[in-house]
Amino acid sequence: MFDEPGERKIHKRVIPTLGGLGIFAGFLISFLLTSPYQGHFDIQYTTAAMLVIFFLGIKDDIVVLSASKKFIGQLFASLILVTMGGVYIDNMHGFMGIYELPTWASIALSVFTLLVITNSFNLIDGIDGLAGSLGVIACFFTGSYFFLNGEPGLAVMGFALLGSLIAFLYYNISPAKIFMGDTGSLLIGMINSILIIEFINYAPSPSSIYPIQASPAIGFAIVMMPLIDTLQVFFVRLLNRKSPFMPDRNHIHHYLLDLGFSHKKTCLIIASLNVMFIAMSLSLSHLGTTVVIGVLLGVSLTITSLIYTIRQKAIRSRENASSKNAEIIHSARIFSFAPTADPLEIE
Repeated sequence: MFDEPGERKIHKRVIPTLGGLGIFAGFLISFLLTSPYQGHFDIQYTTAAMLVIFFLGIKDDIVVLSASKKFIGQLFASLILVTMGGVYIDNMHGFMGIYELPTWASIALSVFTLLVITNSFNLIDGIDGLAGSLGVIACFFTGSYFFLNGEPGLAVMGFALLGSLIAFLYYNISPAKIFMGDTGSLLIGMINSILIIEFINYAPSPSSIYPIQASPAIGFAIVMMPLIDTLQVFFVRLLNRKSPFMPDRNHIHHYLLDLGFSHKKTCLIIASLNVMFIAMSLSLSHLGTTVVIGVLLGVSLTITSLIYTIRQKAIRSRENASSKNAEIIHSARIFSFAPTADPLEIE
């Protein structure tokens, strides 16, 4: 029930990890009490999938689960949502020239989307307040959009999680008093993946009051930082011939911490970048899904590559400085222990 300091851990004291229990309780009570039964999704299957993710996270926080068991649990929850809950992507809205999807492709893409977004929030939960802040941004945007378009069920889902996360962040902003653990991060990822899929389907439809084109690109931008962090972490691990699931210090927040930024500043920088990507995707939405996704990927990869390069130079600079200091100290010790010449011999 506690996260102890270690080689890869940033905190220096024992901190409880079951904050996700509070997030889930706050979300579920609010959601079930205020959500209308009608909507684009079936509330009973959505709740069932969330319960699967909740118990999976609790189990992993108390007794660490293997990656394969976590994947099976997430796959089961995703299949409940897609095949029974009606949460699926059936149209790519022009991405790479693709529009309507056949049933098998729709199921495969939807399950993949649910798994990727869920795990991206789990992976980026590495410093105080980061996963919670990115969850707040995503929930605020999707919840506000559905509220303005007269979709109370989806709006309540976004705002219920938003309220829970704001309450949790009070105790999680650096220095953190509690962590959300996998219970919280998996839940944030699963709920946001549902909201993103529903946004992709609903935003371009004629029934929406405020239609938005290029909805897949904007949905991508809403969770941009968790997704791009997952992409670059997997790429670096494979480049180093390591398993993509092997934990390391190659996340974006680790790079910023290595550059000397505090937890709060690192969290603020990453959250600000995510807001920038959302604004960028909205302003470019008239260009079409393919172009907007291409621009987002290009800008995000440029930024992460730049941060990585600066961090590598800073590390080499510190290593060179430390090696020079070691040489100076070594030379000083040799000089101090060298025998002095006899004055008579000098004369």
